[in-house]
Amino acid sequence: MTGRPPTGAGPWPYAVWALTRAWLLACVFKVVTVAGPDVTVDVSVIYRGWYGTLLSGTYPLDDVTWQYPPGAALAILSPALLPFWEYATAFFVVVLVCDALVLGLLLYAGRRPGRRAAGAWVWVAGVPLLGPTVYARYDLLVTAVAVAALLAGVGRPRALGALAAFGALLKGWPALLLAGVRKGRPTRAAWTSAALGAAGLSAAFALWMPGAFAFLAFQRERGTEVESLGALVFHVARHFGWEGRVELRYGSMEFLGPHVELVSTLALGLAALALGWLLLWRWRARVFAVHTPAEAAFTAVLLFTVTSRVISPQYVVWLVGLAAVCLVFRGAAMTLPAVLVVVSAGVTLLEFPLGFGHVVASDAWGVALLVVRNGLLVAASLVAGRRLWRSTVPGRPRTGASAAPGGQPSRAAR
Repeated sequence: MTGRPPTGAGPWPYAVWALTRAWLLACVFKVVTVAGPDVTVDVSVIYRGWYGTLLSGTYPLDDVTWQYPPGAALAILSPALLPFWEYATAFFVVVLVCDALVLGLLLYAGRRPGRRAAGAWVWVAGVPLLGPTVYARYDLLVTAVAVAALLAGVGRPRALGALAAFGALLKGWPALLLAGVRKGRPTRAAWTSAALGAAGLSAAFALWMPGAFAFLAFQRERGTEVESLGALVFHVARHFGWEGRVELRYGSMEFLGPHVELVSTLALGLAALALGWLLLWRWRARVFAVHTPAEAAFTAVLLFTVTSRVISPQYVVWLVGLAAVCLVFRGAAMTLPAVLVVVSAGVTLLEFPLGFGHVVASDAWGVALLVVRNGLLVAASLVAGRRLWRSTVPGRPRTGASAAPGGQPSRAAR
């Protein structure tokens, strides 16, 4: 057995989790009033409407705000597990249960040799920093699947593949969990499991109800959302006479006007560059430690988040969950990016919902909040990418140093 002996976290994570989640519940149940837009409307109105449509036997084909893979129907229908409560109440309770399950998984994993409780603390602190929005969207449910996939995948790549496929059919991004699986047999096992799982589930959803993949057309039409990295161009341009406007489209506030299409295209180009870097890293990587899949997934999701045309507040919970898994492992290199993500969660709360009026108006406070929040995410992406590369891609051995089998430098060369 290697590594330090497991260290108990004591009762403190549970106590802090209970206090912070009580505050989140007070916010979504409106016992505590939070300034800005009412974040619970998505659940009480939009999700509730989708719930009725799904129960009628079809996906929301006439609603362009339905931009999710077919598995999202399971999240929207999940309050049916608690039929004795009103829809919104049941939804918030389901999210609370998933939140608790993630904490349990992280604490359980942290007790094993070579692990630690730091990952659980990232989750305990990072989630409430996002404010009530995190309980008023279904992204925490998807994050729970991703956390379970990475922790289960340490010794069972097929489980990682199956859960990643399920997560991808909930909200797309968990497909990136497969990026860091060790090459060779583990990769074949995980990717085969994912492919078979995705094919089987996709067929099941398509047979279950019509319109399972209508979301693809709706997603393609999205523009540049006001909180994205590219939107900063227009926030600044508005102060120099740019003749554009902000409108509610496809369920989010987007910029419309001159050059918006160009910036949206450039964002897609940056996403393509991120994919190219990820493929290059995958090709060059030789050193795969036990924590590499988590670090690769964290880096990949960071890259695709910052290059997205939309950086909604709830996206940050994905990053908090993946950062938490990274910090479960002793010797992981993602401490600084994880801290940057947790800090960005707090700034995100200031930006939405507290300061969203300032963001939409592109005033100095709103632009400053976006610059800080998006700057933290960009910095986390760059640091994570650099550390992932340095820990997995062997450098050129120094003169006189020998290389270990498999392309890894020997101890003398490190």
